[in-house]
Amino acid sequence: MISEPTYLPAKIVSSEIKEYFIRQQESNQQKDFLVPETYVIEAIIDTAFWASLRHEEGYTPKISIAYLPPQTGQNNLILKHHQRLTPHHLVKLSPAVIEPGIHLGVWHDDENLCIWGTTHNVPASCLVLEVIEAGLLVIKQKHEAVGRKFINLAVLKGNQIKMIDERQWGLSKCPDILSSLLGIPIPTFAGKSVNILVELALAMRRHGRGALMLITPSNTSSWLKSIVQPISYRLNPAYDLLPESMDEEPDLYEEYEAQLHRAINSIGGFSAVDGATIITRDHKLLAFGAKVARSDVGLPVAQILLSEPIKNGKPELLDSTKIGGTRHLAAAQFVHDQRDAMAMVASQDGLFTVFIWSDELNMVHAHRIDSLLL
Repeated sequence: MISEPTYLPAKIVSSEIKEYFIRQQESNQQKDFLVPETYVIEAIIDTAFWASLRHEEGYTPKISIAYLPPQTGQNNLILKHHQRLTPHHLVKLSPAVIEPGIHLGVWHDDENLCIWGTTHNVPASCLVLEVIEAGLLVIKQKHEAVGRKFINLAVLKGNQIKMIDERQWGLSKCPDILSSLLGIPIPTFAGKSVNILVELALAMRRHGRGALMLITPSNTSSWLKSIVQPISYRLNPAYDLLPESMDEEPDLYEEYEAQLHRAINSIGGFSAVDGATIITRDHKLLAFGAKVARSDVGLPVAQILLSEPIKNGKPELLDSTKIGGTRHLAAAQFVHDQRDAMAMVASQDGLFTVFIWSDELNMVHAHRIDSLLL
C-alpha cells in the first residue's frame, strides 16, 4: 500500500506533472507512453525528498530515479528481490547511481512501488526525478532536442516550487539555447551548435567560481571595440573547439564525442579565470581573461528586462545595477554594444543568465535559466 505523502509540494505539483505527460502522449500519439498516475508522482517525490535529508556515512545522497518497468530498455540490472520504495532503500542504493546516466528503476510490485534495479537507457516517455542535494529535487524528461541533457519540468527546493513553462513565452524571441532546454523544436542545422552551448553552460557552472562567456558572430573583429586592450590571454590562432570531422568513419564517432567533451571541459576551465571567455558562434576560442569595457560609440546600459521560464513568472524591468554583480553588468553592457552577440553568466551561487539584445523591446533581455540546467 502506497502511503499518503507528507511533503506538501509533492501533492501540489503531481497533477500538473501528470497533465504534462498526457499532453506529450497526445502530441506524440504513442499508446505505450508512460503516463504516471498522480499518486505515483506524489509517492516518488515524497520518498526522494525525505531520502535527500538523510546522510549515509557522512554523505548527502545524490539519486536519479526513473519510473519504468524492468522490461523497458536493454542491459538493465535487475534485482532478484525488489526493494520497496522507501527513503531508507533509496539512501542505501544511492552510491550505485552516483555516476551520470545511471538511474534506479522504479515500478509497481503488487500494491507497492518498488526499486527493481538500475538502468542506463531511459525512453523519452519516462519520468525521471533527480536528487541534486539535500531538499533539492528536479523532475525531468529525456528529450531529443537537448542531446544528453534532460529537460526539466519542475524544480523543488524545500517549500519553493518552480514549474517550468515549456511553451514559447516572454515578450521577445528567446535564444536557441533556451528553446532547446525547454524542448522547443529548433532548426536541425542549429541543433548540434546549440547543444554545444548547453554543454558549455554546464561546464561553466561546474567549477563553481563564477564565469562570463561572450559568444560573438564569426569572422568579425567588432567585438574588440568592447574589450580592454591589450588582451593578456588572446589566442593566435583561434582554438577550434570542434575536432576534425569523422563523418566518413562512423566507428570513430565515440572518439569524436570524447574529444569534443574534453575541449568543452577545457574551455569550462578557462572560464574560471577572472575576466570574460570569448568564443565565436562557430565554436572558436578567441580569448579568455578579457576585460569588458563600453565601446567609444556606445551608451551605458540603463535598464534590463529579466525573465525566467517558470509558470506565473512575470518579467521584471530592472536598473542595470540591480541585475547582479560585475559579471552581469559587463555581460549586459557587451550585448548592449554588440547587439548581434550573446553573453552567458554563471554566478558562484548557482544562478545562470543568458543576455541577448531584443529588437522588439529595444533593450537587453536577460533570461535566467539555472532552473533548466540542474
